[in-house]
Amino acid sequence: MNQPSRFAPSFQPQATPLTLNYRLPAEWETHEATWLAWPHQEDNWHDLEAVQDIFLEIIQLISVNEKICLLVNDAESEQIVKQQLINRRVLMTQIKFLRIPTCDVWMRDYGPNFLVKSGQSSQNKLAANRWIFNAWGGKYDTHRLDDLASQAIIQALGIQTFETGMILEGGSIDGNGDGTLLTTEQCLLNPNRNASFTREQIELRLKYFLAARHMIWLGTGIAGDDTDGHVDDIARFVGLRTVICMTEQDPLHPNYKPLQDNLQRLRLAKDANGEELHVIELPMPESIRPASKWQADWPQGPRFLPASYANFYIANRTVLVPIFGDSFDEHALGILQKVFPDRKVRGIRADELIYGLGGIHCVTHEQPAIP
Repeated sequence: MNQPSRFAPSFQPQATPLTLNYRLPAEWETHEATWLAWPHQEDNWHDLEAVQDIFLEIIQLISVNEKICLLVNDAESEQIVKQQLINRRVLMTQIKFLRIPTCDVWMRDYGPNFLVKSGQSSQNKLAANRWIFNAWGGKYDTHRLDDLASQAIIQALGIQTFETGMILEGGSIDGNGDGTLLTTEQCLLNPNRNASFTREQIELRLKYFLAARHMIWLGTGIAGDDTDGHVDDIARFVGLRTVICMTEQDPLHPNYKPLQDNLQRLRLAKDANGEELHVIELPMPESIRPASKWQADWPQGPRFLPASYANFYIANRTVLVPIFGDSFDEHALGILQKVFPDRKVRGIRADELIYGLGGIHCVTHEQPAIP
């Protein structure tokens, strides 16, 4: 299940992002564009049309203030989507279509992560890391095809590429733009990713490819998450030293103890500069289980679905937050609006995305503006 790495775990770094003064920017820094892949596979969803409506809403809201780069499988799909966007009065000069075939929509995980160069040089200020995508530990063989999309995106942009030789999904890490990364032991130390790597060897790669000066290791993720504990469902940086952390209110719920453990770790953590973090608690929605209408086509599905308000996306002027018709929706939106006073926090009903075991952050990927 584990793909081989190009480098041995003890590789000797030479020309890497760190040595060439690149860094991983924070999501709240200015974007040039947001990347998405249009949903098209009927088998991946209970209601494909409902999922496409969610994507149209996401594009409509984001495209007001930044470009959208949208992957479509072919010319026919492009024309259909274009007409739907025109019907919604989306400014089409903000939309760039790329005919890059994909299996599914999880751009956060298989897309390249973009880097920006520090310093005065005006050349090669944007670059990208290409990680290996093995479909969340080899769980879905068909989804491994999406590993090819990353290289196609980088080729379309014509930017410098760093081959990391390591399996990593974008949803498994979160950074503050200043060298501090959040991740989970459940995901990055899972033997279904990089079985031959130790924690120290993983940290070394993240240091050289993401300019990570300090790692904050959380424990496990939420129930129903088939990614093995992606951090973007449990904790996110919202400022240089400010982190939101999901918490469960019911002590009998399976999420209660893992999220309390993560909360305590964050309260004890410091950033790369030795500064304490400001931790803001965000409540989990009530347990969301597969609806009865899904049982016939998903009899072996999870007991819970991985619904989380932490799976939001920070766009240039807006923050898109998944909501679920839940009693905690408005409370969560209120907390996040206080966190992002200069952006409009918008809730998007994401039930159908959660049926596919992902959220708004999972389907988006930011391309930073060149400084």
